[in-house]
Amino acid sequence: MSGSLVRPGGAMRQHEVTVEVRGPWSLATSRAFWEGFAPAALPAQGSEQGLHTVFRVEADWSRAEATVAQQDDAARVRVAGDGDLDAAAAQVCRFLSLDVDARGWPDVGDRDPVIAAAQAQLPGLRPCGFHSPYEAAAWAVLSQRVRIVQAARLRDDLVRHHGDGGAFPPPQTLRALELDLPGRKGEYLHAVADAALEGRLDGAALRSVEPDEAVRAVQEVKGLGPFAAELVVVRGANAPDALPRHESRLEAEVAERYGADRSLDDVARAWRPFRTWAAVHLRILRERRTAEIGGRAGPR
Repeated sequence: MSGSLVRPGGAMRQHEVTVEVRGPWSLATSRAFWEGFAPAALPAQGSEQGLHTVFRVEADWSRAEATVAQQDDAARVRVAGDGDLDAAAAQVCRFLSLDVDARGWPDVGDRDPVIAAAQAQLPGLRPCGFHSPYEAAAWAVLSQRVRIVQAARLRDDLVRHHGDGGAFPPPQTLRALELDLPGRKGEYLHAVADAALEGRLDGAALRSVEPDEAVRAVQEVKGLGPFAAELVVVRGANAPDALPRHESRLEAEVAERYGADRSLDDVARAWRPFRTWAAVHLRILRERRTAEIGGRAGPR
């Protein structure tokens, strides 16, 4: 079910679609993860039950606002903007993992008691990613060789000075900027913008191929090494069955929970076809316990 509304003046249109969410889902759990887990943190949204965010639509790089509410096993997605709103709604479903048929996700817990415990502690969690691979790639560049806090400040400056109402600058704007950034970050951001404009960072395209192939393709963008490319695929395209192989914290968590003699690839066989989801669950629990990234340990 969908509908649209044109506001007086015609500048901003609205589009609403109701999406059947297949498998476990809790918007509240997913929103709490997104609000508190770096590096794609969502600003805290108070006591409201829904979720609101602002982003760039890959189809035309227009700015869009999205509001998402849960109604039992369905998501009500409302997008507003002056661009391709059908594409915007589809993009929302992708970065919230609402487009994934997760009816088989509980089976992973049946095969792996460690994941079963994680599922119980994070009921209904669906990994929330960056708004797009483009934004994930930009973050990967900004966060290279600097602390997370400094990278977040650099990103906030770009949004404040060159963005649009809270949305990250579109690639055509980013490409034209003369950026005074540490090291080669300006050069690499220009390469990311070029890749986005050429369609090489398209979320649907990266999701349409095997994750390892997508990672190799992303590594062809100047400045994006193996770790950055995995971030783009895992949390930019939000691929549900990609296995991060350059994430030291995940490997440490696997060693702690499964034993030092078990490799990540060995353990992850039981996670298919939700290797990303299992990895995200373990990383969240580790962050809650250790505060390696955010600096605040303990459950929320």
